[in-house]
Amino acid sequence: MIRNVIFIFLLAAVLIFVFQNMQTVEVKFLLWSITISRALMLLVTLAIGLIGGGLLTYPTRRRKGGTKK
Repeated sequence: MIRNVIFIFLLAAVLIFVFQNMQTVEVKFLLWSITISRALMLLVTLAIGLIGGGLLTYPTRRRKGGTKK
């Protein structure tokens, strides 16, 4: 029950965040540039960070005998 309440709260927070950050921004990296919404840019940046953090901790978790549940 509490898990569902937390999930609904987080979902509402994400939706509010997205609707308040609909402005477009131009992102430049090396030779290319792209125009996307600010919310999408931040969510993609978060996803890249989570994937990078997971990849950095993967060898440590594997040596210790698997992931903890």
